[in-house]
Amino acid sequence: MDDLTTPSVPSEIKDHFSPRKELPEVPVKLAPSILSADFGRLAEQVKLAEQGGADVLHVDVMDGHFVPNLTIGPPVVKWLRKCTDLPLDCHLMIEHPHIYVAAFIEAGADMISFHIETVPEPEHLIQDLQDVGVKAGIAFNPDTPLEKIEPYIDKVDYLLLMSVFPGFAGQTFIPESLGRVRDLRKMIEAKGVEIELEIDGGIGARNIEEVVESGASMIVAGSAVFPVDPKAKAIELKSLSDSAYARSDWS
Repeated sequence: MDDLTTPSVPSEIKDHFSPRKELPEVPVKLAPSILSADFGRLAEQVKLAEQGGADVLHVDVMDGHFVPNLTIGPPVVKWLRKCTDLPLDCHLMIEHPHIYVAAFIEAGADMISFHIETVPEPEHLIQDLQDVGVKAGIAFNPDTPLEKIEPYIDKVDYLLLMSVFPGFAGQTFIPESLGRVRDLRKMIEAKGVEIELEIDGGIGARNIEEVVESGASMIVAGSAVFPVDPKAKAIELKSLSDSAYARSDWS
């Protein structure tokens, strides 16, 4: 077993890190996932999503071990940092994330989430990320009991609830996720903390309103934004989410 008490972020990074991008002060944030973008026109696609009102860029990192797919790594994050001012939200669907977080921080990640299924005792990793100004998030699969997440709600900057099983874009939203969002929103309010509740998987114009009304404050959308007409699709999703928030009980 890896020693998870070993610092994940070398001291030289802690001593010389650059300021991170802050999240915009809007109640519901749209985070298009570049996994569904046209990588041959990635800079253009990112800019169009940004023009459409995207608040964050979501970067899905998969290792082919924790999930059955292999995607991108720090070089793409470094390139994205040069072509957008949006915060970069790196979702590490990988085994042993503590080994790799330093590379993503150096590349320009502003937010890093890792899976509770791969780091059962996450306190040290959370602290390492926060020590360098990176927002720390815990991600968890649809079948992970919320009781495993509850002890860390007042320690992290955000939670990332998966509404599909991670590994591939374009999956169908799991309806039971709405109840999990509502339960998590109650847990967050009971703790008296202000953290983001992010949700990822199968969300688009047909269901974003009920997702927001249930309590989600950051919406990951991949194929609902990219690759065709990302500006118009981002505008539509922002409008729907803003309207849903205005009607919600948690607004």
